[in-house]
Formats: sequence, C-alpha cells, structure tokens
Amino acid sequence: MCPASANARESVWDYPRPPRVDPGAEHVVVRLAGRLLAETRRPLRVLETSHPPTYYIPVADIDMSRLSRGAGTSWCEFKGAAAYWDADGDPAIGWSYPEPARGFELLRDHIAFYPARVEATVDGEPVLPQPGGFYGGWITSRVSGPFKGAPGTSGW
Repeated sequence: MCPASANARESVWDYPRPPRVDPGAEHVVVRLAGRLLAETRRPLRVLETSHPPTYYIPVADIDMSRLSRGAGTSWCEFKGAAAYWDADGDPAIGWSYPEPARGFELLRDHIAFYPARVEATVDGEPVLPQPGGFYGGWITSRVSGPFKGAPGTSGW
C-alpha cells in the first residue's frame, strides 16, 4: 500500500526527479457535470519534486463512451508524447501517454484528469487543482507544498 493510502502526510519536496510511478490503492472518483466518469481502487500516482501527485486511472475503470481524443499533443521530457481527451463537449479534461517512454510503461492504458476541469475525490476527500492551470497535480490534505505552478515558481 502506498503512503497516501495510509493517510501519511507527504511533502512534495521529498518526491523524486525524474518522477516515479507508484501503484496505489486509494478510492479515486472522477465526475463531470455531476455524472460518474471514472472510479477505481487501482490508480497510479506520478510523483515529481515540487508537484502534487497526478493520479492516472486505468481505462477499464473509465466510462470511455463519454471520452473522445482531443486536439493537439504535448511532450514531457520524462514520459513522452501526451494525447488529450475531451468529454461531453468539454475540451482537454484529461491526457494520456499512448506510447510512454521507457520507465513509464505502467502509464499505458491510463488517463489522468485535470482536477480543475472535473470533480475528483481521493478516499472521499475533494481534490484541489495544482495552481497555475498548466499542471495536473491533485492536492489533498495528504500532501504539503509549496507547489510548483503558482506565480513566481516557473524557475523551480
């Protein structure tokens, strides 16, 4: 069981760089416009220095009938090329790595959602979005910052 499952408080400054993928056992729920979009007890967490964890949900635990591939791509120096996902007419609510880079193969067939664009909970606790609008970290009471993304943190 990962530390978050045991309700341990984690500092994002103790997370590694390059990032690490950790299997979790938390109960993760994602809703869009009040409707269940995803629910799992087998998320993956990507942990990276100065960032709150990003939760990735197996596609088997997502209502894929509501998702469609979105426009554009981006590049992560660690994880590779990201693809974006739209849902119910809302653009880019999530992303995935269809062909993740070496060391991040566990992310294949998983999708992460931006907590600013969905309603997400971890073990029943509502998730706050990572500051700044660009990153997709999930802030809960289990993690402490400061977090990259806020004004003045671009050089971190």
